[in-house]
Amino acid sequence: MDNFENLQVTTHQIDGGGPVVEIALNRPKVNALSTALLEELLIAAEACSADPPGAVVITGAGRFFAAGAEISEFTDPATREPLLKAFRDAFDAVAGIPCPTIAAVNGLALGGGAELAWCCDYRIAGESTVFGQPEILLGIIPGAGGTQRLARLIGAARAKEIVFEGEQLTAEDAQNAGLVNVVVPDEEILSTAIARAEKLAKGPLLALRAAKTAIDTGIDGALSDGLDLEGEMFDDLFNTNDAATGIATFFEHGPGKATFTGT
Repeated sequence: MDNFENLQVTTHQIDGGGPVVEIALNRPKVNALSTALLEELLIAAEACSADPPGAVVITGAGRFFAAGAEISEFTDPATREPLLKAFRDAFDAVAGIPCPTIAAVNGLALGGGAELAWCCDYRIAGESTVFGQPEILLGIIPGAGGTQRLARLIGAARAKEIVFEGEQLTAEDAQNAGLVNVVVPDEEILSTAIARAEKLAKGPLLALRAAKTAIDTGIDGALSDGLDLEGEMFDDLFNTNDAATGIATFFEHGPGKATFTGT
């Protein structure tokens, strides 16, 4: 994952764990989401699915996470459809990364920028971070998951309020709504996200991937189907080295003492 024009991709090697991949949007000045950037994000996300690291952190280079879509591509009918497809493909790929993903959200995350954050498992924001779905103020609606992923995260009623009114949320508002896990000083956003990613990368990687699959798949289907999937994965994990280590260590030293290998 190199030679990108609109992304900076860094792999952090972790002692005693899987690597952490950091993907930084890098399209000055506000990291507007263009077709070219989204196509590169698709490539990076697919690489993380083909060979999953311990965790992935997505952030924005510079002052902003992403201030929205590249409006000039939306207003031109010739480029609108390719941009919509690029959003769908890239964001589905990010949401489908099998390992834990963390959005380290700096500055503005508006429109497509917010929708990218909704694709991730965790969201860590700075004290001055602002989220928003302002599309209604342009006479349109969110087109990259804002009516779907947002509603699944916080419920239809609150999602409608945010979308209908083009509401902007401070980091504190977003945390109170259940959209943000942690709010930290602005200068600590990325370091906090990397630290959380490193902790996850040292965990039982197969169990973490199974937990993510069970939750993400189960929430969109029937409860009985989700319970069946959970039971199958629960049973399968007993055949892993991590489960053997975790159970043996529990009996010998108590919980939370195991060193996992990700196998």
